[in-house]
Amino acid sequence: MGPFDYPGVGATRDPALLPPAGYRLLRVRTRIGSGEGLVAAAGQAVLDWRMHRAVGVRIEASAPVAAPGVRVTVGLGFGPLLLRAPCEVVWSVREDDRVGFAYGTLPGHPECGEEAFVVERDTDGTVRLSVTAFSRPALWYTRAAGPAVRLFQRAYAGRCGTVLRELTGQFDGK
Repeated sequence: MGPFDYPGVGATRDPALLPPAGYRLLRVRTRIGSGEGLVAAAGQAVLDWRMHRAVGVRIEASAPVAAPGVRVTVGLGFGPLLLRAPCEVVWSVREDDRVGFAYGTLPGHPECGEEAFVVERDTDGTVRLSVTAFSRPALWYTRAAGPAVRLFQRAYAGRCGTVLRELTGQFDGK
C-alpha cells in the first residue's frame, strides 16, 4: 500500500488516535433513516462509489468496490478546472451494523490526510452516515484557501449523507 503522504495511516478506524499532531479533525454524522436492510443498502452505495458519484464528483477507481489497496482518483470541477485528488483505500469494514471504508491521500492530492465514510446503526436502530477525516493543506492553493477548504469539507460530508438518504429512499428529512 502507499506511498501515503501523512502519518497515522488507518487512524480513522480508531477515534482515540485522532487527529495526528498538526492535522484538523472533521466529524459529521447524518441520519439516513431506520429499518431492516438499510445498513446493507446504504453501505453498498458507499462501497461501490454510488454515493460519491451522486454527490457530483468523478470517481476513477481500480476496482468496482472499495477495499484495501484500491486506488481511486476523485475529480472535482470540470474541464480545465478539474481538480484531481489521488487516494488509496486503507481499510474497509462489512459488518451487520457497520459498513464503509477510509481512503488516504497520495502525493498530488491537494490535502494530506485520511477520510472515512461509514454507515452505522445506533443502539436505537437509527442508521447514520459518519464521515470522519483528518487533514491539512498539501499544496499552495489549499493553503491559500484557508478556512474555505474546511467549509467545503464540512459541506461535502453533509451532502454525502443527504445524497445517501435519497439513494436509499429515506426521504424523512431528519
